[in-house]
Amino acid sequence: MNRHLVTFLALGCLAAAALAGDLPLFESNTDVGVTPLKGSAEFVNGEYRITGGGANIWAETDAFHYVWKQVSGDVALTADVRFIGAGAVAHRKAALMIRQNLDAGSTYADVALHGDGLTALQFRPAAGAATQEIRSELNAPVRIRIERRGDRFTMYAGNPGEELKPAGSATVALHDPVYAGLAVCSHTTEVLETAVFSNVRIEPLAPQAPPPPRFASRISIYDLKTRSLRTLYQANEIFEAPNWSRDGKYLLINSGGRLFRIPVEGASAELVPLGLDPSLRCNNDHNLSPDGRQLALSASSPSSLQSQVYIASADGSNPRLLVSATPSYFHGWSPDGRWVSYVAQRTGNYSLFRMAVAGGEEQRLTSKPVYDDGPDYSPDGRWIYFNSNRSGGWDVWRMPAEGAGPDDAQAQRVTSDDLEDWFPHPSPDGKHLLVFSFPKGTTGHNDRMAGVQLRLMRLPGAKLKPARPEVLLTFFGGQGTINVNSWSPDSKRFAFVVFEPLPAAAAK
Repeated sequence: MNRHLVTFLALGCLAAAALAGDLPLFESNTDVGVTPLKGSAEFVNGEYRITGGGANIWAETDAFHYVWKQVSGDVALTADVRFIGAGAVAHRKAALMIRQNLDAGSTYADVALHGDGLTALQFRPAAGAATQEIRSELNAPVRIRIERRGDRFTMYAGNPGEELKPAGSATVALHDPVYAGLAVCSHTTEVLETAVFSNVRIEPLAPQAPPPPRFASRISIYDLKTRSLRTLYQANEIFEAPNWSRDGKYLLINSGGRLFRIPVEGASAELVPLGLDPSLRCNNDHNLSPDGRQLALSASSPSSLQSQVYIASADGSNPRLLVSATPSYFHGWSPDGRWVSYVAQRTGNYSLFRMAVAGGEEQRLTSKPVYDDGPDYSPDGRWIYFNSNRSGGWDVWRMPAEGAGPDDAQAQRVTSDDLEDWFPHPSPDGKHLLVFSFPKGTTGHNDRMAGVQLRLMRLPGAKLKPARPEVLLTFFGGQGTINVNSWSPDSKRFAFVVFEPLPAAAAK
């Protein structure tokens, strides 16, 4: 068992359920520093009434009365706090404190409620150093909290019925074990002041999940004839899933829930936001219709936190909801522009569907209880290519555009090697099939990793023949590298995104 957890199991959380003793939850109480008038503490009716003197908790040394417990690891100390009486000095203090030791000049951090309502995160970064503070914007809160996570201390404050909100953080290096507890200072050596701490909690904090990784993005174009790669745009943030405009002049990409155009040629690759309703949060699945007049996209909205399929004008205006059932993700236009294909979760499985652009009922294309994804039409409209784990690993399959038939009997396997294949895209001229492949054993496409590949093969004819795709590129990629078809209209180039992990300093 984790030694930090063992430390706290004996503490409990609520004072009402604390261990027996004069000061439950705590080990002892004492005056710290020079306190001519001696302090005291008692536990009455579930509340800690602490009386303390001392000139201040400030500057290079402290003087106060302290009720404490030695603890280790990440911890939070929370309490409702109020003073008794009007008080002799406006800056008398009642604090939740975590300090290295009981020396007057000890390193420490506390959340201190002053008699006049000022609330601050106070901290001494080194023994004998001057105290510093970060003030809360909330005056005279009823409930305060201090959290220790490693060397980071955070102040929280709130009032009855409110969620405690963070109000400042500071870095103070303390070494286990530390002293955690309740402190009262009168701010003058001539009187004693009393504060009441109720609903006191001392809690171990579960380890925080590491922050999500951050990535730089390189929007890239691969020229099939010259076998050359060009970086069109790069940034230290996520851009994903490029599609080519039907006139070949720009790419459509998404970032942060928004869609952008970026010109393919010219001296400056400037991002131009698409005029789409800002309440729609777009994901990676979008593309222009074969005639370039309409835009299909997947997005969440205030009325649906899960993805739905929309149709809009090419400039993003006039969006209308096409597929309301959730979750649904657009993936392909039929060559005649009459249908859109999409993947959707229904009855627990991700299967493939199509719907007429004019609207109507969705039509199921696959029915096996497997995971199918990424449907994209062949340019002659006869086939839909897709990826599926129906064979165990992830492979490319195809089926007639009207569907795979009863029990998916008409689904045909296209790739069958060790790699995990996703998002197959036929080229507009009908000659090639671009396949996005992950290393063997990769179970999904939502991560970003080294060793992904873009591979190319001849687009199969009416009869499938065994073929192993050619590796064009191996790089760091994954979610957002390529989703919906990204071939140029002349089939000479395709667009995709290369990602690069950012070090922590660059990610901030």
